[in-house]
Amino acid sequence: MAISISQTAAQHVADQLADRGHGIGIRVGVKTTGCSGMAYVLEFVDKLEVGDQIFEEQGVKIIVDPKSLVYIDGTEMDFVKQGVNEGFEFRNPNAKGECGCGESFSI
Repeated sequence: MAISISQTAAQHVADQLADRGHGIGIRVGVKTTGCSGMAYVLEFVDKLEVGDQIFEEQGVKIIVDPKSLVYIDGTEMDFVKQGVNEGFEFRNPNAKGECGCGESFSI
């Protein structure tokens, strides 16, 4: 079980953590919402929770709770810029479909 992160995404997370001045890494999780059923949730982590899985790649720690890992195992996280828009993009092999805006997915 693993989550991977591109070099671009790792650099963006590292920069954000440096600007913030503290934090262990970034939590990647899911919540039930959106037009397709599930949405990705990202937040900085200052303290680990019981059961958290830690994946370290390119000097960045990605923290995932066990319930979310079931849905996002094998996901590659990237950070993309398209024109004036920028944000994280997820390539999730478990997703069976996504909504048109890419904000939510179904399993």
